[in-house]
Amino acid sequence: MYKITQLSIFLENKRGNLYQVLNLLAENDINIRALFLADTTEFGILRLVVQDPLKAKEILEKNYYIVKNTPIIGAELDDTPGGLSSILKILKDEEIDLEYLYAFTHERSEKAILLLQAKDLDELLSILNAYKIPLVPAEEVYNL
Repeated sequence: MYKITQLSIFLENKRGNLYQVLNLLAENDINIRALFLADTTEFGILRLVVQDPLKAKEILEKNYYIVKNTPIIGAELDDTPGGLSSILKILKDEEIDLEYLYAFTHERSEKAILLLQAKDLDELLSILNAYKIPLVPAEEVYNL
């Protein structure tokens, strides 16, 4: 319920590759909710949260992209100075090892959604619940 399916797509670091993936999704009426791109000299990892992750994965794999489903957690935070650091302080104090995170704002005024990946996702969920940090259900993120 609270684990969001993120697609991790491996891309060769070549001009136009990002466009090709995003255009392929657009042509198939798949809306992107959040995007994070990390690259090295040779390749990049495009992390996407999309409206329909199963359909997106199927389409991308049919077009010879290497795609991995990764569960992540969505937490709602105040879209104010210090909103993110307040959650990060809790995770630091509780010794949660984050692998990466990214965030975006949405239609709820003064709120943002933080997407998190950790070495132990169940422990992360437990800590967020213990501190009463609002979690965002996967379906809510897909349907924003």
